[in-house]
Amino acid sequence: MEVALWLFLVLMLGGALVFWRWGSRSRQANELADARAEAQRWYERLGGQLMNLHGDQPAVRQALADAGERYNAAGSQLEQARTTHQFALARETALEGLAYIRAARTAMGIDPGPELPPLAAARGAGMLTKEREVAVQGQTFRAGPQPGSRTPYYYPGGHMQGRPVPAGWYSTPWWKTALGAGAGVLGGMLIADALFSPAFADPGYGYESGYQEGFQDGFGDGQDYGDQGGNDFGGQGDYAGGDFGGGGDFGGDFGGGDFGGGDW
Repeated sequence: MEVALWLFLVLMLGGALVFWRWGSRSRQANELADARAEAQRWYERLGGQLMNLHGDQPAVRQALADAGERYNAAGSQLEQARTTHQFALARETALEGLAYIRAARTAMGIDPGPELPPLAAARGAGMLTKEREVAVQGQTFRAGPQPGSRTPYYYPGGHMQGRPVPAGWYSTPWWKTALGAGAGVLGGMLIADALFSPAFADPGYGYESGYQEGFQDGFGDGQDYGDQGGNDFGGQGDYAGGDFGGGGDFGGDFGGGDFGGGDW
């Protein structure tokens, strides 16, 4: 009798374990399919916008070029993605491309379209609310909340060496050269200090006050989403140095690559 009881319990436990494993695999398959569909949806939306937008103004051309780079990068990521995390990164790249699309539409003077989900890489970076102009090492750098002939480069917001860099329009894509080593990093930090530290741009204000005066925090908590980068998309590229980078947060499954100007 006891032997039969033990056999029954073993069979019950074995059946429960098999059922649990089957359910876990089913959930994982559903999560993977949902992540793939979500990334594909934003990717296709980005492609459709790129096909329908054209403009001759420098700010429009540059924003569309950056959006096109993100489209190509997202397509490559989708082809190589095998996990929910990798599909999430492809989604983020497509969303960033759509942020550049909104910038291009703004520069064209038309409705930018519906709001997008917030970018993980830009969380806590805020956005510019007033124009700034500073001189660094003999060069003039400008930034502001609106596109113009002197500020044709859009940046959707991010981080550089732990410093928030707000979304806005800039006179030059200085963040690209700041991704390099040595003098590039130093130069980029000097420009960031000059543009966003009141000691340079807003005499008489403390840094925190200057932060609020110069740009607003669009996302609240300022959380660093560096862990989002994982080890899936390789290389140093334009995601390096911030929430999605640091020269290695993308390092791994997808090898090297530069996803285009404007990301950390």
